[in-house]
Amino acid sequence: MGSAVTERCLEALLARRGQCALLANVLTRTSRMLEAARSGDWALVTAMENKRSQLVKQCFSEPVNPENSELFSEALAIMLHLNEELVALLNQAKAQASVHHAGELKAHQAIGHYLDTGTHSA
Repeated sequence: MGSAVTERCLEALLARRGQCALLANVLTRTSRMLEAARSGDWALVTAMENKRSQLVKQCFSEPVNPENSELFSEALAIMLHLNEELVALLNQAKAQASVHHAGELKAHQAIGHYLDTGTHSA
């Protein structure tokens, strides 16, 4: 999904009120979360997710007006695509953190072994 598609959908949502405006806010927040994830700011992603969850609950606390169903479908498809990118970045960050942690653990074990060897050879 290109940013032009997202922008067009956002404009259409913002042209309406109520539930559509809430969904526009959710979509915008999701896009910003993706930007934060790309820059590695996972604390911001987490903080934004908390608010986004509240907005999603609020947005869908009542049935979607049938005249907005096509627009909602498009917006939800965009949001799902953004979420997939977000999850992929999260999985990548988790893998990198795991590799980093494993390296630190090996270094810690090597230092411990060195210290044990040093005390026995003295």
